[in-house]
Amino acid sequence: GTSRQIPQTIIIGVRKGGTRALLEMLDIHPNIVVAATEVHYFDWDENYVKGIDWYRSLMPFSYGNQITIEKTPGYFTSPQAPERIHDMNSSIKLLLILRDPTERVISDYTQVYYNRVESHKPVQLFEDIVIKNGALNTKYKAIQRSLYDVHMEKWLKHFSLDQIHIVDGNTLIKDPLPELQKVERFLNLPSRIMSSNFYFNQTKGFYCIRSDGRERCLHESKGRPHPLVNNTVLEQLYSYFREHNAKFYRMVNHSFDWH
Repeated sequence: GTSRQIPQTIIIGVRKGGTRALLEMLDIHPNIVVAATEVHYFDWDENYVKGIDWYRSLMPFSYGNQITIEKTPGYFTSPQAPERIHDMNSSIKLLLILRDPTERVISDYTQVYYNRVESHKPVQLFEDIVIKNGALNTKYKAIQRSLYDVHMEKWLKHFSLDQIHIVDGNTLIKDPLPELQKVERFLNLPSRIMSSNFYFNQTKGFYCIRSDGRERCLHESKGRPHPLVNNTVLEQLYSYFREHNAKFYRMVNHSFDWH
């Protein structure tokens, strides 16, 4: 009685915002099934040309009462993804998880840094990438990805605000349950995720998941220590994002506790 369904909900981003944590935590819910990998269907042309049947073939089997969810953080910043998703299903529900834009930039750098170290490639200090000729390097991709207002504008051309639920990534890490209950309500699902599904792992410094008698934590690549960043550079980043954040708050009628 199961079949592969095109997702009724997509986690569209943002990269280094907590998309993996959100997906793993939602996977606890009996009415949710999740795609195992990031599909990159709507943001990579070479995948999009393979067509909708190819996309469906990558989804898990589900029962009629279950919602299929996939997550690809690259969708949020992709110029093509909003229109392509709308063409597939104009009434789809979208999940967007965001965190403080400066923290997101540092986390983005940290992931690339460790990947380069593991591949024995040369690495640069954070400050040497973010500052060029004494000024903030606003062309740096990680900074561009944190301009939430710029990207959100593209999504709001195709979807109404009530189709996009924003999850506070900073809160999800500190206290997962309230954020997940909001998602349950947004998806019109019965309340099934409970506080007993989480326990705080002192070693890792974040919550891990307990369900079906199993315990699991996010991959060791998650929660890596960030580099200590020069205060002057931090202030430059805070200052640069301030106006973009204010514009984003107005767009979504909600403000966040960001610098």
